[in-house]
Amino acid sequence: MQSVSVAIVGLGFGAEFVPIYRAHPNAEMYAICRRDEAEMNKVGDEFGVQMRYTKFEDVLADDNVDFVHINSPIPDHAWMSKEALKAGKHVLCTVPMATTVDDCREIVDLVNQTGLKYMMAETVVYSREFLFIKEMYDKGELGKIQYMQASHPQDMEGWPAYWQRMIPMHYATHVVSPVLGIMDARAEYVSCFGSGVISEALAAKSGNEFAVESCHIQIQESDVAAHIWRFLFDTARQYRESFDVYGTKKSFEWSLVEGEEHVIHTAKKPESEIASKVTVPDFAHLLPSEIQHFTKEIQDVEHLSFVQGAGHGGSHPHLVHEFVSSLIENRDPWPDAGRSANWTCVGICAHESAKKGGARVELPAFTRSSRPAASSL
Repeated sequence: MQSVSVAIVGLGFGAEFVPIYRAHPNAEMYAICRRDEAEMNKVGDEFGVQMRYTKFEDVLADDNVDFVHINSPIPDHAWMSKEALKAGKHVLCTVPMATTVDDCREIVDLVNQTGLKYMMAETVVYSREFLFIKEMYDKGELGKIQYMQASHPQDMEGWPAYWQRMIPMHYATHVVSPVLGIMDARAEYVSCFGSGVISEALAAKSGNEFAVESCHIQIQESDVAAHIWRFLFDTARQYRESFDVYGTKKSFEWSLVEGEEHVIHTAKKPESEIASKVTVPDFAHLLPSEIQHFTKEIQDVEHLSFVQGAGHGGSHPHLVHEFVSSLIENRDPWPDAGRSANWTCVGICAHESAKKGGARVELPAFTRSSRPAASSL
């Protein structure tokens, strides 16, 4: 295969990817799909996409579609991914993979049965910060990793109503993925506590009363543990998607306030010289020249995902390139279905642990088996 055709499903956040696919040398921006026909036509007219669908089943029936890029609301992720795989389409899906262990298992089973590709489009592990720290780790600059932590506080007031029915740890992949992805490892078990309470009205909608969920992850086949925490409502904190990595030689700490520089700590220096601020470079050079400029461009700066999301660290063209490349090269994408399930199930299992007062909960066995998947990065 020299080129693959994509149908983008969901055009709120999903519209960001249309110009990237149009510019990618190995992709055809073939079709778009949205229930709201008028809004769909605005995107189609702006970017010159001719094939337009209001029904997902019509997308799946189109033999010209090689893969679907799903950007629909979270409740649609699992069933759409499963139906697409059953229809013979590869799947790139925004996070999370699903909100139940059973749905994650079914998606992994379908990938194994069909030989099709599935990738969860986790932005954090293709952000410039992650790529910077991963490069340091791979070069041995961090030394041995001793501990990691990640936080994702975010007030979802004003977002679509389905967020009021969400549980914090069911949307945890932005903090799970970096602490597991740096070591390309999987979670073995978790222990999580709930803290505080949200309003009775919100608790009634979600079935969850905790304001904050705080989880420790034991990394499989490792002496390293990581700590992550999440909230969605009723807690004062500026938006932040952060992760810190502590090594024997160097450590990386995310800035406390959006827009400030991150910090590198270097061991064995005089105390006043241990900490130094660092400007994280862009990693556009890893991409084809045609899409490099998208690491610093946002189409809709008013979209809540970018008002709070800081542009997702320039990750969008990296996500597109990784999945397109995996199809062209006939290899597993990173993260593949198994890794995506492990990263997603950490949050699902964490909430179960919180309901049991922090009891240890094992990750499902189907998420813990490893199969090598080389990334193009």
